[in-house]
Amino acid sequence: MSADFESLPCFQSPPTSSFTENDATASSTAARTRSYGIILDMNFDATSAIADIESTPDLLERAMKLSGLITTMFQRHGFPLVVVGGSAVEFYTEGGYMSGDIDFCRKSLNAIPPRLMQDVIAELGGKGVARSWMVCGLCVDFLGILETESILPNRELETPYGTVRVIPPELALVERVLIAFYPPSKELLVTARKMMVAAINDPDFNWSEAERLAALPDFGVLAEMKKLRQEVENA
Repeated sequence: MSADFESLPCFQSPPTSSFTENDATASSTAARTRSYGIILDMNFDATSAIADIESTPDLLERAMKLSGLITTMFQRHGFPLVVVGGSAVEFYTEGGYMSGDIDFCRKSLNAIPPRLMQDVIAELGGKGVARSWMVCGLCVDFLGILETESILPNRELETPYGTVRVIPPELALVERVLIAFYPPSKELLVTARKMMVAAINDPDFNWSEAERLAALPDFGVLAEMKKLRQEVENA
């Protein structure tokens, strides 16, 4: 399948808003507006899809394609998945931060049956145990049911093998700020800064929602997030 549909946005906030930016932020425009293809036939052959993913040299593009394939496979069995954690930050920063794995949570209250997990991952050529697998050279983790404090819908990413849902960038940013400051970590602060750059360059980013989340007792990092934003904007 071709992956050169340059005019299509990668991320979308259903149903109409896009996750693109203007020429003034050229450092990330190319990655955001680069399309990873559109699903042409939901009855694609998994073996061919795996071969395509394994031959994809760019790790970010490989992760996006694999996320689409895994999401589609489990969606067919009634288990919608959402990309969370560092994997979401990886996608929002277009590889500026690489987590090295793909973290999924399920939206369904019902747990994915272990046998179904084994069968689906085996069809994808994956190896591993329980809910941690190696597929196409990438670690894939299933973390349980999705927990989110955000009132915003998940963002969506179109890939050749299906639509990937990603937690809202507002939540991803607040989570990164939290773990960067509590306890203080210079390494994690670098990641939080990269996510902040992505947020600032995102015209659809909802700062009111981000501040609401940051002010919640669950996070308590509003001052830290505002300070980091100021530092990045003034850099």
